[in-house]
Amino acid sequence: MTRKQTPGESSGTPARALAAELVGTLLLVATVVGSGIMGDRLAGGNAALALLGNSIATGAILFVLVTVFAPVSGAHFNPAVTLVFALGREIAWRRAALYASAQIIGGVLGTLLAHLMFALPLLQASTTPRHGSAQWLSEAVATSALVLAILGTLRARPAAVPAAVALVIVAGYWFTASTSFANPAVTIARSLTDTFSGISPADVPGFIAAQLVGAGVAFLFAFGMLGWRPSLGAHPDHSP
Repeated sequence: MTRKQTPGESSGTPARALAAELVGTLLLVATVVGSGIMGDRLAGGNAALALLGNSIATGAILFVLVTVFAPVSGAHFNPAVTLVFALGREIAWRRAALYASAQIIGGVLGTLLAHLMFALPLLQASTTPRHGSAQWLSEAVATSALVLAILGTLRARPAAVPAAVALVIVAGYWFTASTSFANPAVTIARSLTDTFSGISPADVPGFIAAQLVGAGVAFLFAFGMLGWRPSLGAHPDHSP
C-alpha cells in the first residue's frame, strides 16, 4: 500500500533513507571535527584562521551531502530539521524518530572517524565550555535561520536547497557567538572530541534546548504565520 507523497520525505526505501541519514551525518561530523583539527594544527594559534578553514570545509561538505542524499532521505542530517517536518505533518512521527536515531548514531561515528584519521585517542570528552545566554541565543537564532532557509528555499526554488543550507551554516559560523552548531546530533557528537570543535558534555543540554526552541520558532513563523509549505514533490514519500 502507498500513501500520498509528501515533501518532508523522499523516494528511497525506508532502509536506504535511514542509511543515507546515518552516513550523511557521519560524513558531516567527520568534516566538522576533522577540519577543526587540521585548521587548528595549521593555523599556528590563529583561531580566526582555524575557524575559517573549519567553516569553509563544513559548507562545502554540506552542499555535496544535501545534493547527493536529498533524493534518498530528504537529507535532513539534523533532528531539529526532522522535528519541523514532523510538526508540519510532512513526515510521520515514527519515521522522524528513526531519522533522529540514525542521525545521532552517525554523528558519534563521525567523531570517532575523525579521531582515527588524525591518530588521536578514539574516546574523548570535550573540556571546551560553551554556555551562557549569548551562546544559547546564538544557537536558537542559528537553528531558526537554518530551518527558514530550508523551508523558504524548498518553497521558492527546491534546486537551490544545497547551496542555501551550506551558505547559512558558513555564515552562522561567523555571525553567531556559538559558531552555529544548529543541530542536536552534531552537538552530541562534538561533545565526544576534546579538539577545536568540541563542546563540554555539561553544556550539551543547553545547546540542544536552544536549538529546539529555535526550530520551533521557525516552524511557527513559517508554517503558522506565513503559511509556507515545501514544494509538493520536493521530498516525495518513501513509505512502503
